[in-house]
Amino acid sequence: MTSAVPGTLAALLCFLSLTAGAPRAFAQQPTAQPAGAIKSQGQTTEIKIGYLRAYAPRLTLSLLDMPPRDEGVAGANVAIGDNNTTGKFIKQKFSLDVAEIKPEADAVQAFDDLIAKGDRYVVADLSARQLLSIADIARDKGVLIFNVGATDDSLREEDCRINVFHIAPTRSMLADALAQYLMVKKWPNWALLYGSHDEDHLYADALRRAAARFGGQIVAEKEFKDTGTARRTDTGATQIQQQISVFTQDLPEHDVLLVADESEVFGTYVPYRSWTSRLVAGTAGLVASSWHPASEQWGGIQMQSRFLKTTGRRMLSKDMSAWTAVRAVGEATTRTNGDDPKKISDYIRSDDFSVAAFKGQKLTFRKWNLQLRQPILLGDTKSVVSTSPQEGYLHQVSELDTLGIDQPETKCVLK
Repeated sequence: MTSAVPGTLAALLCFLSLTAGAPRAFAQQPTAQPAGAIKSQGQTTEIKIGYLRAYAPRLTLSLLDMPPRDEGVAGANVAIGDNNTTGKFIKQKFSLDVAEIKPEADAVQAFDDLIAKGDRYVVADLSARQLLSIADIARDKGVLIFNVGATDDSLREEDCRINVFHIAPTRSMLADALAQYLMVKKWPNWALLYGSHDEDHLYADALRRAAARFGGQIVAEKEFKDTGTARRTDTGATQIQQQISVFTQDLPEHDVLLVADESEVFGTYVPYRSWTSRLVAGTAGLVASSWHPASEQWGGIQMQSRFLKTTGRRMLSKDMSAWTAVRAVGEATTRTNGDDPKKISDYIRSDDFSVAAFKGQKLTFRKWNLQLRQPILLGDTKSVVSTSPQEGYLHQVSELDTLGIDQPETKCVLK
């Protein structure tokens, strides 16, 4: 009987040793991973963004208005740096590939070259025609385009595409922003001077629409014909300047001279040279734009300082549009922790997305045509005069939707 006790004790000790070891074995099983899994967790995801621009040196009436060689691209590069500042914490690295074509060239080959490099997000500074030539190709290849150059309303309306996001404001947004301010200042009577090129006519149409929408009265219109004068010669410049006084002599009484001269033929010469002393607005005088080199509100001074330190010049509207486009990609990839264009597109179009762009409020995209909602700055050559939408212009969804074509008016069917 005494010999049974040691046997029982031995069996008990053996059982306890087995059960004590079991939880340790079970606890270790879920953490077991394939050999390659640990390596993949340490890898950095590279997010490649393309920048496709149509560029040629552009003639302007003033040497001060000559666009810098890196206009737009500089803004995108600064945003790449901003994205990488955040991206390094979640193992994302952003890079920019730049391709350049002539303003009248075919954009398809240059676009295909960017895609071949692995760029699945393309910032496009192109004409409306060039943008449309690559939009469907991009859609079929799962590539997202961010338009920073073309202000044509048609790209957001009858020619809209589900994979093209528009950062640049439309002509109608710019015209509405200007019209709101003029009406707030109680300057309702306008004389419209417009150029003879297609883009001048489009901006003139936007100003007419804005007048009808906000109660302005266009009391007279005159077209300034481009006769091909050598504007860089002394005689050419003098001739146009002398013409302005005569050209405006027969206008009826008005508060403001509206100028639609996107082609840079005569508009710069209108202020101080008209027959009667009147305010000038439009593409000359008081100008509506998405950004201003003197903007410093809402943290803008911080953006301006960083841009100046990086590039050696002031930030222009196209720089800000390109910066916003690249930051939109960065914000979406950070929030979704991925780089799949389909998921990025879905997120950007969702209620959860917004991007901060030093304009006093977070910016979102209109779901019906993928246009970025944004305040519009009104300024002269030295300072920001005002920001639209103006106080008192209300909207049931967003006051920003008082600028441009609203959802009930849209012709866009995203496809």
